[in-house]
Amino acid sequence: MHDIKTPATPGSPGSGLNRRTFIAASSALAATIALGGFPGTARAEAITLPALPYPDNALAPVISAKTIGFHYGKHHQGYVSNLNKLLTGSEFAGKSLEAIIKATAGKAAHSGIFNNAAQIWNHTFYWNSMRQRGGGEPPAELKKKMEDAFGDVAACIKELNTAATSQFGSGWAWLVLTGDNKLAVTKTGNAETPLSTNAKPLVTIDVWEHAYYLDYQNMRADYVKAVLDKLINWEFALENMGK
Repeated sequence: MHDIKTPATPGSPGSGLNRRTFIAASSALAATIALGGFPGTARAEAITLPALPYPDNALAPVISAKTIGFHYGKHHQGYVSNLNKLLTGSEFAGKSLEAIIKATAGKAAHSGIFNNAAQIWNHTFYWNSMRQRGGGEPPAELKKKMEDAFGDVAACIKELNTAATSQFGSGWAWLVLTGDNKLAVTKTGNAETPLSTNAKPLVTIDVWEHAYYLDYQNMRADYVKAVLDKLINWEFALENMGK
């Protein structure tokens, strides 16, 4: 089937475009207007969903492509869509995600904005906290920090495991660098994040049920152990430690 050409009116935005391109452009314009932008007017940039750092099947069989599809494509995307709606006309429109989180943390009047912003950040950090063929021996500098703080690598991993499996309800387990430059393990509930404190997050494990239920049902401990054994990205932790 041949593409249908739009009328080639000189100077017209549709000049020389085929019908499919014209429809796509019109849809993009409609989406822009829906987010509060209008042609020819300045507007704050919308928060966007960061790309996954790997294909959606890259973490299988530990985490299936089906889980990634729902977790990233539905939940993570949902937080982005919700936040952009909440930001429209607010004092936080146009600010970076990190600035929004720090400005709204602990403020009940802005809990909706905080929850969605923090969940976007937490999830992006979580995807990067895992990689194919992860786990194993940490890089030497990180390993030394683990030994100084916990005695050895195994003890550090055990604390991360305990934090992740003992978090009541939804939340996160974190390896962080504290203000006095020491490693520590912490956990947060719901959307809470160390980003709103003076601790520097290094890696995280998501223990919301949507992170593992399709693959592990109610066996959170099996999911956590598999992530720590086979997926945790120690190189990412080292990179964050140096920032």
